[in-house]
Amino acid sequence: MSKSVTVSTKIPPELKEKIKEFKIKPSRLLRKALEDEIRRREAKRLTEEIEKLKPTLDKVSVEETVKSIREDRDHR
Repeated sequence: MSKSVTVSTKIPPELKEKIKEFKIKPSRLLRKALEDEIRRREAKRLTEEIEKLKPTLDKVSVEETVKSIREDRDHR
């Protein structure tokens, strides 16, 4: 079994009543929401990193890349 940590938050009593009324399992729902948000933010960070690298990558020609790959394969 994997190790887990507890994260807690305070919510208004009305929200707690609605959770009970609709028989929502908050731990499952919150875990999924946090996982989704982390995935979204990681994708955003990667997109920003790619944008930073674009000027450098634009300087590398496709032909030179293909040539380097062919040379590498021929040396194997």
